[in-house]
Amino acid sequence: MNVPDELRYSKDHEWVRLEDGKVRIGITDYAQDTLGDVVFVQLPEVGSTLEAGAACGEVESTKSVSDIYAPITGSVVEVNAELVDAPNKLNDDPYGDGWICIIEPDDPAQLAELLDAGGYRALVEG
Repeated sequence: MNVPDELRYSKDHEWVRLEDGKVRIGITDYAQDTLGDVVFVQLPEVGSTLEAGAACGEVESTKSVSDIYAPITGSVVEVNAELVDAPNKLNDDPYGDGWICIIEPDDPAQLAELLDAGGYRALVEG
């Protein structure tokens, strides 16, 4: 299981990368592995406001359908539209080409409330 040390993680298996005051989010390697082959992704809409912990999208795989939860509160400024035609990028590169969206956070201090890599490893291994 790949858990990059530089990222923050939610208990719902989303990752967060701070980039120039904005946050890029996606689902973790653990999440994509648990889901199996991803066949459809419903992305949040650009301009929508997300509340931390609320569902903001959906991932459908050959095994199940799972919600994507916003790890922080903020506005969606960009989505990864490539996932519409190539949802398998979530499986192939969850921390790279498989990102979900970029959020302008309302309160960047919320990042400190997320798990670090060690905390996330403990969550999934425990």
